[in-house]
Amino acid sequence: MYSELFSRNIGVISQREQDLLAQARVAIAGLGGVGGAYAITLARLGVNEFHIADMDIFNPVNMNRQYGATLANFGRKKTDVIKEMILSINPGAKVLTFDDGVTPANVDAFLKDVHIVMDGLDFYALDARRLLFPASEKKKLHVVTSGPLGMTTTLHVFGPGAMPFEKYFDLARCATPEERLIAFSVGVGPAGLHLGHVDLSKVDFENHRAPSIGTAIQLCAGLACTEALRILIGRKSPFLAPRYFQFDPVKLRIRKGYLLWGNRHPLQRLKRWFVARMLARAREVRNPL
Repeated sequence: MYSELFSRNIGVISQREQDLLAQARVAIAGLGGVGGAYAITLARLGVNEFHIADMDIFNPVNMNRQYGATLANFGRKKTDVIKEMILSINPGAKVLTFDDGVTPANVDAFLKDVHIVMDGLDFYALDARRLLFPASEKKKLHVVTSGPLGMTTTLHVFGPGAMPFEKYFDLARCATPEERLIAFSVGVGPAGLHLGHVDLSKVDFENHRAPSIGTAIQLCAGLACTEALRILIGRKSPFLAPRYFQFDPVKLRIRKGYLLWGNRHPLQRLKRWFVARMLARAREVRNPL
């Protein structure tokens, strides 16, 4: 059945490359916006084995962008729903679920024998990322991350040959959780193509809220899963950090480059200061005296 289900991939990729996907095991951390989209896209590519991790359930605020968010699925575990969706695409797939998310207790099991890691974690889940990325780097695994910033999408790949996650984002020198989130946001989107898309008064770091739209999720899935495909079949070298990429479909702009020193670059440090000022002003609008 597998050959028939994924036969239309052949011609875009070769049969040998499809066979490699059939043998691939992918770890997906987080099954919300981008994570759920990654799971379904990779399932349709013919990936046969998955480790999926999320501690959350589906609820109404997920409806605008998350695979698996339907009226019937509200209150259900995201891991259960996404596993069902994967198996409805490929009944022969093997799916191992981690219902506590990625934790110090399970990160080694989550990464055991996988070939690539997809970062689908919530924007605010920096503690989980600071666990996942170094553990993946230690095991010499590539981690693909793509951010739905406004209507744009971004791409970074960490792992063998890349600048380490902690060094790229310069998180160790951040004194507060807000500083770390600002550093992460500026490192994910150094080109800043998304800034004109987002009403910053709707960004609430204290309560972990931020606007997100479904079109950007689809772009992330296409970009990140294509990069994962390239890595899994060995077609081209990965797009390694400190290289970055951002696409703005609204104004049809693309920015890509090499971010020397990552977030430690003087220009990045200036951007972090500027974003902090912008967020402070937005907070005043959101919470007037």
